[in-house]
Amino acid sequence: MDLSFEPIGIERQDEYLARLARCPQPASDYSFINLWAWAEEYGLEWAWEGELVWLRQRIPAEAFWAPVGDWEAVDWDKRRDALRAAGSFHRVPERLSSLWQAAFGEGLTVTPQRGHWDYLYDFRDLVELPGNRYHAKKNLLQQFLRTYTFQYTDFGPRTIEHAMAMQEDWCTWRDCESSELLAAENRAILRVLRHWEALRRIRGGALFVEGLIVAYTIAEPLTPETMLIHFEKGCPAYKGAYQAIHQMFLAHAGDGFRRVNREQDLDSEGLRKAKLSYHPVEFLKKSRVVFRA
Repeated sequence: MDLSFEPIGIERQDEYLARLARCPQPASDYSFINLWAWAEEYGLEWAWEGELVWLRQRIPAEAFWAPVGDWEAVDWDKRRDALRAAGSFHRVPERLSSLWQAAFGEGLTVTPQRGHWDYLYDFRDLVELPGNRYHAKKNLLQQFLRTYTFQYTDFGPRTIEHAMAMQEDWCTWRDCESSELLAAENRAILRVLRHWEALRRIRGGALFVEGLIVAYTIAEPLTPETMLIHFEKGCPAYKGAYQAIHQMFLAHAGDGFRRVNREQDLDSEGLRKAKLSYHPVEFLKKSRVVFRA
């Protein structure tokens, strides 16, 4: 593509967020915090063209992601040559792939990427954990509440050192060095924590037991109605810590949210099982789109 790509810079965060706000179907991949967290791992770059931001990854191989902006206001026919030059796009949200299909018909192929689908949940259900479907989750939450004298606190600059120390311990428990995915996630988390005060929408919560951090969540409002959970970690020695931080953070998140986006499972069997256990109400589907020359 005849565009000038450059590394993703935090100084253009507000400009990017303005374009993301006009995007008809924001997906977890395209939040600024997500792009910033994983930029070094994927070699992410962006190029600015009017009201669109084009995204490209360089690691482990070059691949284009969906552009960000008001897709419905774009004359895609004028960008036909650029799209064909790129060849293929990954992580394309369903609404954009539908727009491209309507514009180009048989000039492209769309292949679902199940591992990149976002899991969407009913916000109230994850706070209240109603009925038999959530019996196991609620039981673990109650065990935590009964067993420990805890303190929940909103995540902020004073919590960062505690979270970084816990993250180091968590990587020891999970042997991050033996898994490139866990090692990459650890680096992404540390990057976010080190730049916490510069990230506009970032929010989170932490649980302490006797002054020791035992769980934390890092999140952001993706839209006015959707809370996006980026990272969630708990100490395995404290039974129910994961269920507790998950429920308490959302309970403290405030009014107005209808959905929780817990990102994708990356085709990991364990992640898929865990995300399905919270009973998603829908998926934000994404595909690989290939333009024919």
